[in-house]
Amino acid sequence: MERGESGRTGGYGAAGVWRAIDASANRAGEALRVLEDVLRFGLDDEHLTGLAKNLRHDLAAVLGHHGLRSRITARDVHGDVGVGLEAATRLPRGGVADLVTANAARAAQALRSLQECTAVVADDTPAAFEAIRYRLYTLERAAVVAANARERLGGVHLCVLVDGRDDAAAFTRMMESLVEVGVPMFQVRDKSLPVPVLVDRVRTALAIVRRHRSGPGPLLVVNDRVDVAAAVNADGAHVGADDLPVVLTRRVVGPGPLVGRTAHDVDEARAAVIDGADYLGIGPCFPSATKSFAVQAPPEFLRTVSAEIALPTFAIGGVTLDRLPALVDLGISRVAVASAVTRAADPPRAARDLIDTLGRLTAPKSATP
Repeated sequence: MERGESGRTGGYGAAGVWRAIDASANRAGEALRVLEDVLRFGLDDEHLTGLAKNLRHDLAAVLGHHGLRSRITARDVHGDVGVGLEAATRLPRGGVADLVTANAARAAQALRSLQECTAVVADDTPAAFEAIRYRLYTLERAAVVAANARERLGGVHLCVLVDGRDDAAAFTRMMESLVEVGVPMFQVRDKSLPVPVLVDRVRTALAIVRRHRSGPGPLLVVNDRVDVAAAVNADGAHVGADDLPVVLTRRVVGPGPLVGRTAHDVDEARAAVIDGADYLGIGPCFPSATKSFAVQAPPEFLRTVSAEIALPTFAIGGVTLDRLPALVDLGISRVAVASAVTRAADPPRAARDLIDTLGRLTAPKSATP
Protein backbone atom coordinates (compact mmCIF):
# COMPACT_ATOMS: atom_id res chain seq x y z
CA MET A 1 0.00 0.00 0.00
CA GLU A 2 1.44 3.37 -0.96
CA ARG A 3 1.72 6.19 1.60
CA GLY A 4 -0.77 8.31 -0.31
CA GLU A 5 -3.41 5.57 -0.22
CA SER A 6 -3.29 5.19 3.59
CA GLY A 7 -2.33 8.74 4.52
CA ARG A 8 -3.70 12.17 3.80
CA THR A 9 -5.75 11.08 0.78
CA GLY A 10 -8.06 8.93 2.93
CA GLY A 11 -9.01 5.30 2.40
CA TYR A 12 -9.51 2.31 4.64
CA GLY A 13 -5.89 2.32 5.84
CA ALA A 14 -6.09 5.95 6.87
CA ALA A 15 -9.24 5.23 8.88
CA GLY A 16 -7.36 2.57 10.79
CA VAL A 17 -4.52 4.99 11.54
CA TRP A 18 -7.01 7.55 12.84
CA ARG A 19 -8.63 4.92 15.06
CA ALA A 20 -5.21 4.02 16.46
CA ILE A 21 -4.50 7.68 17.14
CA ASP A 22 -7.84 8.08 18.90
CA ALA A 23 -7.34 4.99 21.07
CA SER A 24 -3.78 5.98 21.98
CA ALA A 25 -4.86 9.53 22.80
CA ASN A 26 -7.51 8.17 25.16
CA ARG A 27 -5.09 5.75 26.83
CA ALA A 28 -2.43 8.42 27.31
CA GLY A 29 -4.89 10.91 28.78
CA GLU A 30 -6.43 8.33 31.12
CA ALA A 31 -3.03 7.13 32.36
CA LEU A 32 -1.79 10.66 32.97
CA ARG A 33 -4.97 11.42 34.91
CA VAL A 34 -4.44 8.38 37.14
CA LEU A 35 -0.80 9.37 37.61
CA GLU A 36 -1.82 12.88 38.61
CA ASP A 37 -4.38 11.55 41.10
CA VAL A 38 -1.85 9.15 42.65
CA LEU A 39 0.67 11.94 43.12
CA ARG A 40 -2.01 14.23 44.49
CA PHE A 41 -3.79 11.87 46.87
CA GLY A 42 -1.27 9.05 47.34
CA LEU A 43 1.89 11.11 47.79
CA ASP A 44 0.32 14.47 48.71
CA ASP A 45 3.03 16.01 46.53
CA GLU A 46 1.97 19.37 45.12
CA HIS A 47 5.15 19.79 43.07
CA LEU A 48 4.92 16.45 41.23
CA THR A 49 1.14 16.76 40.90
CA GLY A 50 1.64 20.06 39.10
CA LEU A 51 4.13 18.48 36.71
CA ALA A 52 1.70 15.66 35.95
CA LYS A 53 -1.11 18.15 35.36
CA ASN A 54 1.10 20.12 32.96
CA LEU A 55 1.84 16.93 31.00
CA ARG A 56 -1.86 16.12 30.72
CA HIS A 57 -2.75 19.64 29.60
CA ASP A 58 0.12 19.76 27.09
CA LEU A 59 -1.06 16.45 25.62
CA ALA A 60 -4.58 17.86 25.26
CA ALA A 61 -3.18 20.96 23.57
CA VAL A 62 -1.27 18.92 20.97
CA LEU A 63 -4.29 16.72 20.31
CA GLY A 64 -6.45 19.82 19.89
CA HIS A 65 -4.30 21.21 17.10
CA HIS A 66 -2.90 20.10 13.75
CA GLY A 67 -6.21 18.63 12.64
CA LEU A 68 -6.06 15.81 15.20
CA ARG A 69 -9.55 16.56 16.49
CA SER A 70 -10.91 14.63 13.51
CA ARG A 71 -9.70 11.40 15.15
CA ILE A 72 -12.98 11.27 17.09
CA THR A 73 -15.03 10.82 13.92
CA ALA A 74 -13.09 7.63 13.14
CA ARG A 75 -13.87 6.11 16.56
CA ASP A 76 -15.53 2.69 16.36
CA VAL A 77 -15.76 1.07 19.78
CA HIS A 78 -18.06 -1.74 18.66
CA GLY A 79 -15.78 -2.59 15.74
CA ASP A 80 -12.58 -2.64 17.83
CA VAL A 81 -11.23 -6.19 17.86
CA GLY A 82 -9.14 -5.38 20.93
CA VAL A 83 -12.08 -4.58 23.21
CA GLY A 84 -12.35 -7.23 25.90
CA LEU A 85 -8.85 -8.63 25.40
CA GLU A 86 -7.03 -9.12 28.70
CA ALA A 87 -3.30 -9.55 29.18
CA ALA A 88 -2.16 -12.87 30.63
CA THR A 89 -0.36 -10.99 33.41
CA ARG A 90 -0.81 -7.56 34.97
CA LEU A 91 1.66 -5.24 36.61
CA PRO A 92 1.23 -5.36 40.40
CA ARG A 93 -0.74 -2.67 42.22
CA GLY A 94 0.65 -3.02 45.72
CA GLY A 95 1.16 0.65 46.52
CA VAL A 96 1.90 4.13 45.24
CA ALA A 97 5.12 3.17 43.45
CA ASP A 98 3.35 0.33 41.61
CA LEU A 99 0.52 2.63 40.53
CA VAL A 100 3.03 5.18 39.26
CA THR A 101 5.01 2.55 37.34
CA ALA A 102 1.95 0.91 35.76
CA ASN A 103 0.34 4.14 34.59
CA ALA A 104 3.58 5.74 33.45
CA ALA A 105 4.20 2.64 31.30
CA ARG A 106 0.68 2.83 29.87
CA ALA A 107 1.06 6.52 29.06
CA ALA A 108 4.54 6.11 27.56
CA GLN A 109 3.42 3.29 25.27
CA ALA A 110 0.41 5.30 24.12
CA LEU A 111 2.59 8.35 23.47
CA ARG A 112 4.95 6.25 21.39
CA SER A 113 2.02 4.97 19.35
CA LEU A 114 0.84 8.56 18.85
CA GLN A 115 4.32 9.55 17.74
CA GLU A 116 4.43 6.80 15.12
CA CYS A 117 0.84 7.01 13.85
CA THR A 118 0.62 10.78 13.56
CA ALA A 119 3.67 10.67 11.29
CA VAL A 120 1.31 9.20 8.67
CA VAL A 121 -1.45 11.83 8.85
CA ALA A 122 0.07 14.88 10.61
CA ASP A 123 3.83 14.75 10.37
CA ASP A 124 4.32 18.04 12.22
CA THR A 125 3.17 16.49 15.52
CA PRO A 126 5.40 13.45 16.34
CA ALA A 127 8.12 15.59 17.93
CA ALA A 128 5.60 17.05 20.38
CA PHE A 129 4.53 13.57 21.53
CA GLU A 130 8.16 12.53 21.86
CA ALA A 131 8.92 15.55 24.07
CA ILE A 132 5.98 14.75 26.36
CA ARG A 133 7.12 11.11 26.59
CA TYR A 134 10.61 12.08 27.73
CA ARG A 135 9.19 14.46 30.33
CA LEU A 136 7.06 11.57 31.55
CA TYR A 137 10.12 9.36 32.02
CA THR A 138 11.68 12.00 34.27
CA LEU A 139 8.46 12.45 36.24
CA GLU A 140 8.13 8.70 36.72
CA ARG A 141 11.62 8.47 38.20
CA ALA A 142 11.00 11.33 40.61
CA ALA A 143 7.65 9.88 41.71
CA VAL A 144 8.94 6.33 42.22
CA VAL A 145 11.97 7.61 44.12
CA ALA A 146 9.74 9.74 46.36
CA ALA A 147 7.37 6.86 47.07
CA ASN A 148 10.19 4.46 47.88
CA ALA A 149 12.11 7.01 49.95
CA ARG A 150 9.06 7.79 52.07
CA GLU A 151 8.73 4.12 52.86
CA ARG A 152 12.44 3.59 53.49
CA LEU A 153 12.80 6.68 55.69
CA GLY A 154 9.33 6.50 57.21
CA GLY A 155 10.59 6.05 60.78
CA VAL A 156 13.67 8.27 60.42
CA HIS A 157 13.16 11.68 62.01
CA LEU A 158 16.67 12.35 63.29
CA CYS A 159 19.99 12.27 61.47
CA VAL A 160 23.14 12.92 63.48
CA LEU A 161 26.19 14.30 61.68
CA VAL A 162 29.38 12.90 63.18
CA ASP A 163 32.92 14.09 62.47
CA GLY A 164 36.04 11.95 62.82
CA ARG A 165 36.53 12.95 66.47
CA ASP A 166 40.01 13.18 68.03
CA ASP A 167 40.93 9.59 67.23
CA ALA A 168 39.46 6.28 66.15
CA ALA A 169 38.64 5.20 69.70
CA ALA A 170 36.66 8.40 70.42
CA PHE A 171 34.80 7.99 67.13
CA THR A 172 33.90 4.40 67.96
CA ARG A 173 32.65 5.36 71.44
CA MET A 174 30.48 8.12 70.00
CA MET A 175 28.95 5.89 67.35
CA GLU A 176 28.32 3.01 69.74
CA SER A 177 26.65 5.24 72.31
CA LEU A 178 24.37 6.92 69.76
CA VAL A 179 23.33 3.68 68.08
CA GLU A 180 22.46 2.19 71.46
CA VAL A 181 19.97 5.00 72.24
CA GLY A 182 18.19 4.56 68.91
CA VAL A 183 19.57 7.16 66.51
CA PRO A 184 18.11 5.95 63.19
CA MET A 185 20.44 7.70 60.73
CA PHE A 186 23.99 9.03 60.65
CA GLN A 187 26.01 11.15 58.29
CA VAL A 188 29.80 11.03 58.51
CA ARG A 189 31.00 14.53 57.68
CA ASP A 190 34.60 15.61 58.10
CA LYS A 191 36.28 17.59 55.35
CA SER A 192 39.55 17.84 57.30
CA LEU A 193 40.36 14.11 57.37
CA PRO A 194 42.69 12.56 54.80
CA VAL A 195 40.78 10.16 52.59
CA PRO A 196 42.39 6.99 54.03
CA VAL A 197 41.40 8.06 57.55
CA LEU A 198 37.89 8.98 56.42
CA VAL A 199 37.55 5.53 54.84
CA ASP A 200 38.55 3.91 58.12
CA ARG A 201 36.01 5.99 60.07
CA VAL A 202 33.20 5.15 57.66
CA ARG A 203 34.06 1.45 57.74
CA THR A 204 34.01 1.55 61.53
CA ALA A 205 30.65 3.32 61.54
CA LEU A 206 29.18 0.86 59.05
CA ALA A 207 30.30 -2.10 61.14
CA ILE A 208 28.62 -0.59 64.19
CA VAL A 209 25.29 0.30 62.57
CA ARG A 210 25.06 -3.01 60.76
CA ARG A 211 25.78 -4.94 63.94
CA HIS A 212 22.81 -3.16 65.55
CA ARG A 213 20.63 -3.13 62.46
CA SER A 214 17.02 -4.20 62.84
CA GLY A 215 14.87 -3.75 59.76
CA PRO A 216 15.92 -0.82 57.59
CA GLY A 217 18.11 1.02 60.09
CA PRO A 218 20.22 2.52 61.44
CA LEU A 219 21.43 4.02 58.18
CA LEU A 220 24.78 5.62 57.43
CA VAL A 221 25.56 8.05 54.61
CA VAL A 222 28.75 9.88 53.72
CA ASN A 223 28.85 13.63 53.21
CA ASP A 224 30.45 15.01 50.04
CA ARG A 225 32.80 12.09 49.28
CA VAL A 226 30.66 10.08 46.88
CA ASP A 227 33.70 7.98 45.96
CA VAL A 228 34.16 6.90 49.57
CA ALA A 229 30.47 6.09 49.96
CA ALA A 230 30.56 3.89 46.87
CA ALA A 231 33.88 2.23 47.70
CA VAL A 232 32.82 1.04 51.16
CA ASN A 233 29.17 0.27 50.25
CA ALA A 234 27.71 2.88 52.58
CA ASP A 235 23.93 3.29 52.75
CA GLY A 236 24.19 6.48 50.74
CA ALA A 237 25.88 9.77 49.98
CA HIS A 238 24.87 13.35 50.71
CA VAL A 239 25.83 16.17 48.36
CA GLY A 240 25.42 19.92 48.23
CA ALA A 241 25.34 22.54 45.51
CA ASP A 242 29.14 22.54 45.19
CA ASP A 243 29.48 18.75 45.17
CA LEU A 244 28.82 16.14 42.52
CA PRO A 245 25.31 16.63 41.07
CA VAL A 246 22.58 14.21 42.10
CA VAL A 247 22.36 12.55 38.69
CA LEU A 248 26.11 11.87 38.60
CA THR A 249 26.11 10.79 42.24
CA ARG A 250 23.51 8.18 41.34
CA ARG A 251 25.76 6.89 38.56
CA VAL A 252 28.58 6.42 41.07
CA VAL A 253 26.71 4.83 43.98
CA GLY A 254 24.22 2.84 41.91
CA PRO A 255 20.44 2.46 42.19
CA GLY A 256 20.22 1.12 45.75
CA PRO A 257 21.97 3.61 48.09
CA LEU A 258 20.34 6.81 49.25
CA VAL A 259 21.27 10.09 47.62
CA GLY A 260 20.62 13.19 49.71
CA ARG A 261 20.82 16.77 48.51
CA THR A 262 21.10 20.03 50.44
CA ALA A 263 18.79 22.78 49.16
CA HIS A 264 18.97 26.43 50.17
CA ASP A 265 15.88 27.63 48.28
CA VAL A 266 12.68 26.28 46.74
CA ASP A 267 14.11 26.06 43.23
CA GLU A 268 17.02 23.92 44.43
CA ALA A 269 14.59 21.66 46.31
CA ARG A 270 12.37 21.20 43.27
CA ALA A 271 15.36 20.51 41.05
CA ALA A 272 16.68 17.89 43.48
CA VAL A 273 13.33 16.08 43.34
CA ILE A 274 13.39 15.97 39.54
CA ASP A 275 17.03 14.86 39.56
CA GLY A 276 16.09 11.82 41.64
CA ALA A 277 17.27 12.69 45.17
CA ASP A 278 15.95 10.38 47.91
CA TYR A 279 15.81 13.04 50.60
CA LEU A 280 16.51 16.72 51.16
CA GLY A 281 18.39 18.72 53.74
CA ILE A 282 16.93 22.24 53.82
CA GLY A 283 18.31 25.27 55.59
CA PRO A 284 20.35 26.61 57.23
CA CYS A 285 17.55 27.20 59.68
CA PHE A 286 19.53 28.87 62.48
CA PRO A 287 23.10 30.01 63.17
CA SER A 288 25.28 26.91 63.40
CA ALA A 289 28.17 26.07 65.70
CA THR A 290 29.80 23.79 63.11
CA LYS A 291 29.33 25.66 59.83
CA SER A 292 29.03 29.35 58.98
CA PHE A 293 26.41 30.69 56.59
CA ALA A 294 25.91 34.17 55.20
CA VAL A 295 22.13 34.01 55.65
CA GLN A 296 19.56 31.75 57.23
CA ALA A 297 16.65 30.17 55.41
CA PRO A 298 13.45 32.20 55.81
CA PRO A 299 10.54 30.40 57.49
CA GLU A 300 8.49 30.66 54.30
CA PHE A 301 11.04 28.52 52.45
CA LEU A 302 10.77 25.78 55.07
CA ARG A 303 6.97 26.00 55.10
CA THR A 304 6.75 25.86 51.29
CA VAL A 305 9.01 22.82 50.93
CA SER A 306 7.27 20.89 53.70
CA ALA A 307 3.85 21.63 52.19
CA GLU A 308 4.73 21.14 48.52
CA ILE A 309 7.25 18.27 48.41
CA ALA A 310 6.63 14.75 49.68
CA LEU A 311 10.30 13.72 49.64
CA PRO A 312 11.64 13.13 53.17
CA THR A 313 13.07 16.48 54.25
CA PHE A 314 15.45 17.26 57.12
CA ALA A 315 15.86 20.74 58.57
CA ILE A 316 19.56 21.53 58.96
CA GLY A 317 21.73 24.22 60.50
CA GLY A 318 21.71 25.16 64.17
CA VAL A 319 18.85 22.83 65.12
CA THR A 320 18.54 22.36 68.89
CA LEU A 321 16.01 20.81 71.22
CA ASP A 322 14.36 24.13 72.09
CA ARG A 323 13.97 25.03 68.41
CA LEU A 324 12.02 21.91 67.49
CA PRO A 325 8.53 23.35 68.22
CA ALA A 326 9.11 26.24 65.81
CA LEU A 327 10.22 23.84 63.07
CA VAL A 328 7.29 21.50 63.62
CA ASP A 329 4.93 24.49 63.37
CA LEU A 330 6.36 25.05 59.87
CA GLY A 331 5.56 21.46 58.89
CA ILE A 332 9.03 20.02 59.51
CA SER A 333 9.11 16.55 61.10
CA ARG A 334 12.76 15.58 60.46
CA VAL A 335 15.97 17.25 61.57
CA ALA A 336 19.70 16.74 61.02
CA VAL A 337 21.95 17.87 63.87
CA ALA A 338 25.65 17.91 64.67
CA SER A 339 26.82 19.95 67.66
CA ALA A 340 23.45 19.65 69.45
CA VAL A 341 24.42 16.02 70.00
CA THR A 342 28.16 15.56 69.42
CA ARG A 343 29.17 18.60 71.54
CA ALA A 344 26.63 17.99 74.28
CA ALA A 345 27.78 17.09 77.77
CA ASP A 346 25.90 13.79 77.38
CA PRO A 347 25.56 13.01 73.63
CA PRO A 348 23.38 9.88 74.03
CA ARG A 349 20.99 11.72 76.33
CA ALA A 350 20.86 14.70 73.94
CA ALA A 351 20.06 12.40 71.02
CA ARG A 352 17.37 10.56 72.98
CA ASP A 353 15.76 13.86 74.01
CA LEU A 354 15.61 14.95 70.36
CA ILE A 355 14.04 11.64 69.30
CA ASP A 356 11.46 11.71 72.10
CA THR A 357 10.55 15.37 71.58
CA LEU A 358 10.16 14.96 67.83
CA GLY A 359 7.95 11.95 68.41
CA ARG A 360 5.77 13.86 70.84
CA LEU A 361 5.49 16.99 68.68
CA THR A 362 4.70 15.12 65.45
CA ALA A 363 2.39 12.45 66.87
CA PRO A 364 -1.16 12.54 65.44
CA LYS A 365 -3.47 14.40 67.75
CA SER A 366 -6.10 12.14 69.32
CA ALA A 367 -9.68 12.96 68.46
CA THR A 368 -11.72 14.66 71.16
CA PRO A 369 -14.65 12.46 72.31
